[in-house]
Amino acid sequence: MTPVRTLLEIPDLRLRLRSGAALLDREVSRIYGTELPDPSRYLSAGELVLTGLLWWRADDDAEPFVTALADAGAAALAASGADTGGIPAELVRACERHRIPLLEVPPDLSFAVITERVVLALAGDREDSPGARKRLLSAATEHASLPELLRHGAAELDAPCWVLAATGRIVAASTQSEPLDAAAAARAFLDAGCRTVVRDGLTLLPLGDRSPLPWLLVVGGDRADRPTARAAVAEELASLVALDRSRSEQVRGVTDRLAAPLLRLVGGAALSEGELAGGLGATGLTTDTALRVLLLSAPEPTPGLGVHLLVELLAEHPGRSFVGELPQDGEHACALVETNEWPADWADTATAALSAVEPLLRGGRVRAGIGGPVTIAGLRGASEEARHALALAARGTDRIGVVSGEQIGTHQLLLAGVADEFRHSVRRRTLGPLLAYDEAQQGDLVRTVRVFLECSGSPGAAAKALHVHVNTLRYRIARASELLGKDLTDFPTQVDVYLALCVEDRLA
Repeated sequence: MTPVRTLLEIPDLRLRLRSGAALLDREVSRIYGTELPDPSRYLSAGELVLTGLLWWRADDDAEPFVTALADAGAAALAASGADTGGIPAELVRACERHRIPLLEVPPDLSFAVITERVVLALAGDREDSPGARKRLLSAATEHASLPELLRHGAAELDAPCWVLAATGRIVAASTQSEPLDAAAAARAFLDAGCRTVVRDGLTLLPLGDRSPLPWLLVVGGDRADRPTARAAVAEELASLVALDRSRSEQVRGVTDRLAAPLLRLVGGAALSEGELAGGLGATGLTTDTALRVLLLSAPEPTPGLGVHLLVELLAEHPGRSFVGELPQDGEHACALVETNEWPADWADTATAALSAVEPLLRGGRVRAGIGGPVTIAGLRGASEEARHALALAARGTDRIGVVSGEQIGTHQLLLAGVADEFRHSVRRRTLGPLLAYDEAQQGDLVRTVRVFLECSGSPGAAAKALHVHVNTLRYRIARASELLGKDLTDFPTQVDVYLALCVEDRLA
């Protein structure tokens, strides 16, 4: 572990002490970044908490945030006032009251740099396997790619290594020659509460990055020699993988922010020509780019889960994608995806990936809707299509639901956007006499009419489907027409009644 005062002595960080001069001997065990107004459920003792103060709205916000840090035993708070015009005075006072050292981060310093330097400082203070650790740290400092870093780790551990997403996706591997049941390993990790677990000769380690959608390090070749040193090197490798992920997410975040005007357009905002041109220029998209809109709702209260799920679902997509919280509503994550190549089975693949992380949902449900493809000119229409598809997915009973506009009929998309009060009105006005007759006579005319219409109004096909004589079928349709006061052989009438039956399905 590293004392807080050591962090103040790292020249690259240029940290400034704002409170807690008498508390600088506190030991820092790890670093954790958050923008939650109440991060209590994610905090651990000894952490340096890093924040850009995006949660700050007023002076009253300081007390609950700092109280959470104090209750968890945090070592210190490092805050950047770049977006708040400096560190708020009330935050300084709250840190003084709760005895939390407060370090001010220069506004021009990237959080990725802070995370890297602190992780390296923490790693440098450990005494296990110094040679192996030094070589791994050297690779990380030289910004080796994740596969290269894994190959270094595998060489030090004399064992194959993999990094997996919680969905079972192989993010990187030190070898392509050794098989791994990635889905089973990821599920075992989730079932163990995202803690270190040994299974079938594999060691599954968390990265410790506190993401709502965790990754894990898998180390193969369970060896008995030098187990303590080997465990220390594996943990070091997991920390460095977490650092690499943090760097990548920082870059991704910058890229996603470039699309903010276009995401506002998806959310229903009106953009000026200048704003639209700026959004297109920043993202590299053109007015002719084929795009899809993805909307996703995730269970609460897991902040950021929806965005992380969309990023994971699009991780291997060959085109550009931009992900964020949908402006204007704050309830859905949104992705704008370049779709020159779009798999026909994407909805099924996404459903399988989301199903793999059900243990993280805590009994909640995930719903996703897909609209498009369209060009920029049709983006609002695609967003409405995605909303309607999301509404249809929400009406299902399965825990995971992914619906594409291409999977459902136009009439279903139209009905998805209709208020329940209107549905009741349509049902009552169009089907009322038929429903009343079936209830009073214990009849089945509603089903007969449904099958008749689903058979394109063919008496012969409907009779066969219902296992009745065709004359019986004709009598029933005539009786239904009489009750409804409509001619069920007339096409516009058939459309009206079929839509009302679809409404009946949704209200059932």
